[in-house]
Amino acid sequence: MTETSQRPRPLRVLAAMSGGVDSAVAAARAAEAGHDVTGVHLALSANPQSFRTGARGCCTIEDSRDARRAADVIGIPFYVWDLADRFREDVVEDFVAEYEAGRTPNPCLRCNEKIKFAALLDKALALGFDAVCTGHYAQVILREDGTRELHRASDMAKDQSYVLGVLDDRQLAHAMFPLGDTVTTKEEIRAEAERRGLAVAKKPDSHDICFIADGDTQGFLAGRLGRAEGDIVDESGSKVGTHEGAYGFTIGQRKGLRIGTPAPDGKPRYVLDISPVTNTVTVGPAAALDVTALSAIKPRWCGAAPSGPGTYTAQLRAHGGETEVTAELVDGTLEVSFTEPVRGVAPGQAIVLYDGTRVVGSATIASTVRAAAATAS
Repeated sequence: MTETSQRPRPLRVLAAMSGGVDSAVAAARAAEAGHDVTGVHLALSANPQSFRTGARGCCTIEDSRDARRAADVIGIPFYVWDLADRFREDVVEDFVAEYEAGRTPNPCLRCNEKIKFAALLDKALALGFDAVCTGHYAQVILREDGTRELHRASDMAKDQSYVLGVLDDRQLAHAMFPLGDTVTTKEEIRAEAERRGLAVAKKPDSHDICFIADGDTQGFLAGRLGRAEGDIVDESGSKVGTHEGAYGFTIGQRKGLRIGTPAPDGKPRYVLDISPVTNTVTVGPAAALDVTALSAIKPRWCGAAPSGPGTYTAQLRAHGGETEVTAELVDGTLEVSFTEPVRGVAPGQAIVLYDGTRVVGSATIASTVRAAAATAS
């Protein structure tokens, strides 16, 4: 049974309203359940006109107005909170720094950790609210002993628990996800919004990274870090091409390599390694991407930290599948071994561990062990 149905009294709920259909329906459901709901839109850009191009991005003045209209229809108070400075420091600058260091970050996960369930939640609690409500598809389940667990959404096709794997006990105690326990398609959510009279019912979902509205991550990074020509080399160290900045590549990337020299076997080549120190990108065959183990740092647990080795399933990207692993916390580092090799694993990504549908916790990948060379990347 979910947290919202377990609570013996109505809660004071702060509903984060992005201006999209999911957060609007979540706020409406929370209000309909009898909670005292206040809507808030987070202004995350110092230049709010710049964060949406069509269905891309978010956080524009248009989104703020859409959220306000939805709050008016639901009949709840509404405010706009300016968290642009915090978002720039904790999400945007972190994103740039990670790419500069040759890692592949997940800004949505960082936003949930640092903004929605840290800065926003802290402010909400200080103002006397009991919980923060969002439109994420995940479930918080209250156990008989009073502890809470984070679980996947009932509908795996919409599950967003991966980007919530950074939430700890305290944050889960004040989190509410009204959409997580309903098996409905996105079309049914839109139909519900229309029945409720919410104008955002037909608004397109935002895609990609919200602060890169045109979707050109490489161009965004080049604007921040400058262009720096370097070599693309094969596994033997022979130069096969050039690039304009190693930060513009990710492990496992195939497209956009602009390699002038074809591989001896004629097969596609992929990014195997990124060295920011030498500004070099190493490419090779797909088989060289096979990873058998990894080490991950900065673990965060959705409950008590596991003791001793355990068997779990792991998710390595927001829209990725599950893979079986064994994992153990050793001197603060999460050591993970895969039952079967996996590909496209990059330092900087998050690994999220699951026990069935329960989210055990997450950590940031620091290094990997390749099957072919059996060396850390």
